[in-house]
Amino acid sequence: MKKLTRVNDFVIRFANVNGSGSASANNLFAKAVFRLGIPVSPKNIFPSNIQGLPTWYEVRVSEQGYLGRRGGYDFIVAINGQTLEKDYDDLLPGGYFLYDSTRALSDHFKRRDITPIGIPLTDICNREIKNPKLRPLLKNILYVGAIAFLLDMDFSVLTDSITKQFSKKPKLAAPNIRCLELGFNYASEHFKDVCKLSVKRSNKLSTHILMDGNSATALGAVYAGATVAGWYPITPSTSVIESFDTFTRQYRLDETGKRKAAIIQAEDELSALGIAVGAAWNGVRSFTATSGPGISLMNELLGLAYFTEIPVVLVNVQRAGPSTGMPTRTQQSDTLACAYASHGDTKHVMLFPSNPTECFEMAADSFDLAEILQTPVILMSDLDLGMNDHVCLPMVWDDSRQYNRGKVLDREQLETLTKDWGRYLDTDGDGICHRTYPGTHPEKGAFFTRGSSHDEHAVYTEDNDAYKRCMERLTRKWQTARTLVPKPRIKTDDGTAAGGLILYGTTAHAAYEAVEMLGKKGIALDTMRLRGFPFQDEVCDFIDRYGKVFVIEQNRDGQMRTLLMNELCLVPDNLISITHIDGTPIDARFISQSIETELSKTQPPKGGAL
Repeated sequence: MKKLTRVNDFVIRFANVNGSGSASANNLFAKAVFRLGIPVSPKNIFPSNIQGLPTWYEVRVSEQGYLGRRGGYDFIVAINGQTLEKDYDDLLPGGYFLYDSTRALSDHFKRRDITPIGIPLTDICNREIKNPKLRPLLKNILYVGAIAFLLDMDFSVLTDSITKQFSKKPKLAAPNIRCLELGFNYASEHFKDVCKLSVKRSNKLSTHILMDGNSATALGAVYAGATVAGWYPITPSTSVIESFDTFTRQYRLDETGKRKAAIIQAEDELSALGIAVGAAWNGVRSFTATSGPGISLMNELLGLAYFTEIPVVLVNVQRAGPSTGMPTRTQQSDTLACAYASHGDTKHVMLFPSNPTECFEMAADSFDLAEILQTPVILMSDLDLGMNDHVCLPMVWDDSRQYNRGKVLDREQLETLTKDWGRYLDTDGDGICHRTYPGTHPEKGAFFTRGSSHDEHAVYTEDNDAYKRCMERLTRKWQTARTLVPKPRIKTDDGTAAGGLILYGTTAHAAYEAVEMLGKKGIALDTMRLRGFPFQDEVCDFIDRYGKVFVIEQNRDGQMRTLLMNELCLVPDNLISITHIDGTPIDARFISQSIETELSKTQPPKGGAL
């Protein structure tokens, strides 16, 4: 049998039971790899119940800097008896299977193309740990110690991490370090030179940090000047508001130490958005965060904010639907729901971050965009980006940056007006009108905000022409929005590409790696990463260059493909969906193999064009 032999280039999966405390131990391993200067990408795949069901924690270790899922597992730590056979079958040939040998494997486990590593974890814990309540928790630390030896890791990185983690409770550090040592010593005595995978210190991450997207989003909201958050908890968006709460307690304080921010928990998602819309109408930078079911409930108020032209930011951390779906699995399945949320002719600005750095930047930009355009702006994150840690560049803020509040008339401007002011009167042709804050002037600038049809002066009317003028002006504003949202990132080669590939959000890392995989097989593809909606001319121009363009997305129905076709009036034949729908983050091998399968269906003509 040929063993897998690699340095700083493998995928390890931990198979545990939810609620067993394993996530902390697995996260300890991932962060130790990061502290050794090696790019790492952890993915926590867990159920929505509190405990009992299977959970997996995958760690991609990649010296080359690939941060998406690769596909396949080189090393599996199988601690969950419920999934033992599945984990065994999922291991790639030449891989390593670490299991609790307190109980012998049954006759079903007969593979000869892998290396079994049996460590009696339960026996060791029962013998060495006196407190029965601690045994299940410390068993996880024990296998991390064993892995450290098997992968030839710098053991001091793990012990230092434990010491820092329990710096305020040093008594808890000692038993954890002891279990690391127990696992390390057992593996060194029984499995010397068994594993050919290794982790060696590197210098690839001298300027990078490890951060989750929800924390980065919350930090962007703080820097953008947000002071009000309407909130109804829903997985996986809850930690956006929790992080905003933490950050504002640290950084949004007045000279007396009092916090200058309000976080209001509502009775449901609709009310949470109502709080944010009401605060925004009053001149405050406000937002809320939710996920798919919340988006469904918020449709009515999204339509109100669109039609009354109130700026508000909505963070959508997408999960698997429909209905309750799988609350702790990731998808990009709210694309169409958010683009056209609410009844009638509504369209909403959307931004698509692909890493925590962009979560921070786009969250901050969303507040400027919302106020410039006087409309809701939706930041389209997802569970993978929001809840998992990602290697990214540090957040950078220009202290000279000024908030762009858009067209807001102050007291002096209202005093000097020579023409009759109208809240919904477009004076310069960009579709955006001037607004005022309540109380700006004792006599001038007041208007009545209503969700029913209104004329240029905010007066209720059902006059056909007035309604038509309003809707056509909103279309002009949509065209203005096209010039303001982030442009796509386009990568082209020397002109020999056989086709194009469109990606967005968290499909990015795996898709770029898949393009490299295909390139090694002689299949060249140019790429375009969408970053905002509405789409710009560059998007249409890219699609028009190729006979076939693949659209990579994580939903069943190819929602981004549908949005592209609808908005750009495209012929559907040359847009091919590559969809991934099982709730786990998409991986590079899946993308590469799917594209190869599609290409095999047609014979490309001479010249390389598809």
